[in-house]
Amino acid sequence: MGANISGAVVDGDEGCPPLRPRLDDIPESCAALVLARLDPPVICKLARLNRSFQSASSADFIWESKLPSNYRFIMEKVLGDTILLNLHKKELYAWLCTPNPFDAGKKEIWLDKKTGGVCLSISSKALTITGIDDRRYWSHISTEESRYPTVAYLQQIWWIEVDGELEFQFPIGTYCLFFRLQLGKSSKRRGRRVCNTEHIHGWAIKPARFKLTTSDGQHAVSQCYLDNPGKWALYHVGDFVVENPNALTKIKLSLTQIDCTHSKGGLCVDAALIYHSSVAKEVRSCS
Repeated sequence: MGANISGAVVDGDEGCPPLRPRLDDIPESCAALVLARLDPPVICKLARLNRSFQSASSADFIWESKLPSNYRFIMEKVLGDTILLNLHKKELYAWLCTPNPFDAGKKEIWLDKKTGGVCLSISSKALTITGIDDRRYWSHISTEESRYPTVAYLQQIWWIEVDGELEFQFPIGTYCLFFRLQLGKSSKRRGRRVCNTEHIHGWAIKPARFKLTTSDGQHAVSQCYLDNPGKWALYHVGDFVVENPNALTKIKLSLTQIDCTHSKGGLCVDAALIYHSSVAKEVRSCS
């Protein structure tokens, strides 16, 4: 009876053992149901097994389940591109996993390839930095070590205050906010990376203060001494939770060191970054 139903086991010639079922015998619809339960990188690997898995791996219902619940908001409201919504969902997922700039290139959004978690970055040019227009204190310097062509570099100042905000429709989940900072100014010399540390001072006296608030009343405050000259680091500001995926959440963030008893300098500000908590642990371990 099993042979009549599935065709997976067929009697061989008299005296020969029955043929064993093969992966090629799995119906495409069954393969698709299996793939729908797996992470995107695994789906792509299994697509190489045979034609059945390869064809099943492109099913729209699989990839729509991997896209964030707000993917239409991202395309229509953030990126302003509705044409790409006509793509197959697998192609749309792949496209969203690449960095997509918005706000005149001062911010970026992308999906984590493994989890589909939403990631955002806010460049130094999208942040409000006290004294940024005074070249005695701050300047924008070119770099190859950022998502963006420049970072903000502090030579010396008595009062540092960096503020930013973002309004976004987040999918349900917990999100982690970081500042990406470095003490010292990096450059290339004869093809090798070097870091100028001559302006670094004032960071060991008092800690920097980080703050996060949301429009629904959440807040977080942390303090940390800035250290490790010459190395980019992610400084954790705090976490926030999104329970309503249809509401806009306004995020306000800041970095301050306002003790005017001493000056401080030699700091590079690259960006503020927001990661879904499923991505944040891996990102921190690599920073």
